[in-house]
Amino acid sequence: MSRQFTAVYKKAGKWYLGWVEEIPGVNTQGKTLKETKENLKEALLLVLETSKLINKKEASGSNVIREPLSIAI
Repeated sequence: MSRQFTAVYKKAGKWYLGWVEEIPGVNTQGKTLKETKENLKEALLLVLETSKLINKKEASGSNVIREPLSIAI
């Protein structure tokens, strides 16, 4: 499954900052833009993985409905 997000990058002194516009808490930094882009992909994957694991544990049982949700913006 492929999802699309908006990555934002900003030069701050000697560093590049990067974050995902749609998901608070997904941010990183790097010495080069390339490094920052790689770090941001890893940060996003880790946040999504962790969130899924936490939610599966908290929302389990026979009274839980889980289904795909799509939206058009």
